[in-house]
Amino acid sequence: MRLLRLWPDESHFDFMRFRRFSFPFSALMSVGTLVLFLMIGLNFGIDFKGGTLIELRPKSGQSDVAAVRHTANGFGFGETEVQEFGNQGSISIRFPLQAGGETGQTLVMQKAHAAFDKDYVFDRVETVGPRVSGELVQSGTIGVVLSVVAVLLYLWFRFERELALGAIVGTLHDIVLTVGVFVISRIEFNMTSIAAILTIVGYSLNETVVVFDRTRELMRRYKTMPTEQLLNLSINTTMSRTVMTATSTALSLMALVLFGGEAIKGFSVVMLIGVLICTYSAIFVSSPFLIYIGLQAGGGLRATGRESTALPQAAE
Repeated sequence: MRLLRLWPDESHFDFMRFRRFSFPFSALMSVGTLVLFLMIGLNFGIDFKGGTLIELRPKSGQSDVAAVRHTANGFGFGETEVQEFGNQGSISIRFPLQAGGETGQTLVMQKAHAAFDKDYVFDRVETVGPRVSGELVQSGTIGVVLSVVAVLLYLWFRFERELALGAIVGTLHDIVLTVGVFVISRIEFNMTSIAAILTIVGYSLNETVVVFDRTRELMRRYKTMPTEQLLNLSINTTMSRTVMTATSTALSLMALVLFGGEAIKGFSVVMLIGVLICTYSAIFVSSPFLIYIGLQAGGGLRATGRESTALPQAAE
């Protein structure tokens, strides 16, 4: 019985020829993301901004967003965000942080119940004070920074210098573009988003390690092979595994996007796009970067046996 193959076993596709397009494209996207981040910023959720979030579901099956917005703004609690989401006419209302601490937030809930209890069901209510939101911002930032630093240190000691630099560039590229997804899509950035970014870092690390392990193996085996040919061989022999991993992960995330509900939809969408970014990065960013820094087959690596003249078989 023949196993399912998502990539030909004897492929010799020239991936490196696309580096003249992929590098300027990735650089443009990264710079654009940083500019948008500085100009627009993230759409911070209630976890980081503080305030009160209420999600309403109409009892009649129909909602009037304009009327809800007018009523909510009439409370006098400052600028209020009112949005419709989902396919059942649900509405989210975000009230800014109020003075007076817990008393101020309680007043928001009292007025909301008085105004909307007749026509809407309160599906979700979250209240976060200034102290809690400040602690979450601090803890989340420290957690992400320490995690990224740990990953970069691991890559530096895991590979030789050139390979480590390529892996670090690819990982940072994936982090920047993932943040760009939040900036452009305006998906709410909260504690779940922190989990999404850390998961993307792990996935990026996994993809890069698989390709670079094969690159290092081939460097020891083919000491005189041109760098472009060696990198193409590395990617082609691991492509079957890469496609299988990306496809199975994407299908699982697609199921979460379609059927997981609004609570994790933002996380699922970012993860789905992140998987595509990481797969693209391992092939068209991290590997071509090795050419630009002058990687040479056999350079700085110890031989592990006699050179082989036969091309390796494709990785499962």
